[in-house]
Amino acid sequence: MPELPEVETIRRGLNQFTLHRKITGGDVLLNRTIAYPFSVNEFICEITGSAIAAWHRRGKYLLGELTPSPQTPWLGVHLRMTGQLLWLHQDEPLHKHTRVRLFFENQQELRFVDQRTFGQMWCVPPGVAVESIITGLGKLAVDPFSPQFTLEYFADKLQNRRRPIKTALLDQSVVAGLGNIYADEALFKSGILPVTLCMDLQLQQIQRLHTAIIQVLETSIAAGGTTFSNFLNVQGVNGNYGGVAWVYNRTGAPCRVCGTPIERIKLGGRSSHFCPQCQS
Repeated sequence: MPELPEVETIRRGLNQFTLHRKITGGDVLLNRTIAYPFSVNEFICEITGSAIAAWHRRGKYLLGELTPSPQTPWLGVHLRMTGQLLWLHQDEPLHKHTRVRLFFENQQELRFVDQRTFGQMWCVPPGVAVESIITGLGKLAVDPFSPQFTLEYFADKLQNRRRPIKTALLDQSVVAGLGNIYADEALFKSGILPVTLCMDLQLQQIQRLHTAIIQVLETSIAAGGTTFSNFLNVQGVNGNYGGVAWVYNRTGAPCRVCGTPIERIKLGGRSSHFCPQCQS
């Protein structure tokens, strides 16, 4: 699943290529991709004639601010497990997993490709609260890059929780946008085993983890995300972070710090990768 760095990479690409271009129409190839409105024809009618003023990110959600309108309508996107947004010329052959096509001026299009079909799109009408339509937004915690993501906030979220820290990091009500890849990476950078209970963490460990979360996310964004889960940016280019990952997807490979083989366990139904020597 694309995580915060991948979604942020896509947001920046969308802001580079799609801003102020008028949407001239669209085509929905898989109706259930459109979560709102329930009529795909209404979805296309709502966005046609609009232009995108800016793309924003909240957790793993992308929100396109549409104009013109006295009250802002929004175009929402969640990529889920395998979703891709590609900025292409309309003559480009259709990928077999193409679900939605949004047509722009000059024969360009924004194409939503999604193999597993869990991705969703919304058009939130003017004057309607975005959270009332895209209900997942209301469950999100603060973003790791938000000023509200302070050490005090993070420590309070973890306090007295009888659950492994890895599981807590994947909870979007603790910190928004963090997923399996970067939770593993941040735990390695902070020297904490994924099975450590939140309630057993010392403040110094929480401080290291707080710093590590921001660092690994920044590093991955600078690398354009990872290549895991078939991630591509809006121009169809792979991310580069996967080649320098500390532990994720490196089971049996030597630790980049101490040489100990990286181990993998299942925790809460998800794979967790760690170095038994560097993490304790």
